[in-house]
Amino acid sequence: MMIGHLPAGYLLAKSLVHRLIAAGRDMPAFICAALLGSVFPDVDLAYFYLVDHRQHHHHTYWTHFPIVWITLAVTGAAWMCVRKNAILPAPTFIFALNGCAHMLLDSIVGHIWWLAPFVDRSFSLFDVARVHEPWWLNFVLHWSFLLETALLAAAVFVYVHGRQRRTAVIRDW
Repeated sequence: MMIGHLPAGYLLAKSLVHRLIAAGRDMPAFICAALLGSVFPDVDLAYFYLVDHRQHHHHTYWTHFPIVWITLAVTGAAWMCVRKNAILPAPTFIFALNGCAHMLLDSIVGHIWWLAPFVDRSFSLFDVARVHEPWWLNFVLHWSFLLETALLAAAVFVYVHGRQRRTAVIRDW
């Protein structure tokens, strides 16, 4: 997944924001945490290129271990249950939940080590054939890129529709 993580994170956050935080309180922090969580697993790309020199698949680093994100999400959910009015639990939870979503999205055409660190085996729903140079053309020309563009279009629609609704409320007031 190349462009779909941020839009998916935004859509997930917008769908949960009113259930997880009271009356839009701290919405910017919640949305920011969601967007950061949606791309945070890919910080391992810096290590992949600068230190590891592309010796190992970047999905084999701890930032792409689903157990890390699932554990953080469960911890965040438990924290929200214990501290209902605290500021940090909801952003922590959405950050981790979007990390989990990142793993799911990467599993469509990217290999994710779902049982890491216990089992060294990757899982992927579909494979992208290596027929084009540079490498990223293989992903852009694959059917799965339509899913990414659909996520982007949906996120833009939700954002624009939300802005229009807020503008109408302010104008009618």
